[in-house]
Amino acid sequence: MTRYNQGMRVYLGLLILCALSLHAATPAKSETLSGKLIVRSGEAPVLETAEHKRILLDGDSPTRKVLHDPRVNGFDVEAHGHFTAPDKFLIDPQHTRPLLVHDGGRLKMITYWCDVCYIRAYAPGPCVCCQKDTDLDLRDLDDIR
Repeated sequence: MTRYNQGMRVYLGLLILCALSLHAATPAKSETLSGKLIVRSGEAPVLETAEHKRILLDGDSPTRKVLHDPRVNGFDVEAHGHFTAPDKFLIDPQHTRPLLVHDGGRLKMITYWCDVCYIRAYAPGPCVCCQKDTDLDLRDLDDIR
């Protein structure tokens, strides 16, 4: 086998690997799921649909923190993502704003606010500056953009 043929085989192999990795990185088509968010200590967060079907929710790390925050329990929500099983829904990454709540007849984004440092966060927890627990602060989508 010539050196040219060996180089072509390596090149084609790399090309195939790149194509496969691009295909694997293509996200699943996003769906919207609506219902009441149920957050209970020690249990997985669920969304209860209008038909009283309960669907387990999961997401990336910041979304999981929001989903386990008892302050969001009982809100009517819209979650964007995809089903991984008939009763399991994976919420899209947080930077896409996939989890919204209905409040006062409007869709709002879940954020957290430190009133000492004036720092906004997108997951519950202590302020990155003063370490005070951040407050739940629902924001109109128009105010965020």
